Amino acid sequence: METRTVSFELPVGVFSALRKTPEELQKDIRIIAAVKWYEMGQISQEKAAEIAGLCREDFLMELSKFNVSPFQYTANELLEEAGYE
Repeated sequence: METRTVSFELPVGVFSALRKTPEELQKDIRIIAAVKWYEMGQISQEKAAEIAGLCREDFLMELSKFNVSPFQYTANELLEEAGYE
């Protein structure tokens, strides 16, 4: 897999406020971004897991920590697909 590096600066106080090392914060940011992009419907579970640096099963566990459904369908879409609407 080809990768590119993205870097940005954060105030030093962020690390103490969150009680995270730079490495821990980097991992958290990857997961949080992947969860949010998945929640917004911009990427698939597979792509989100890849961005987060996790297997799909572990990514699904992360979704539950953020109260994000693993399903990208609305209730109406599910009913429609099932033939009830």
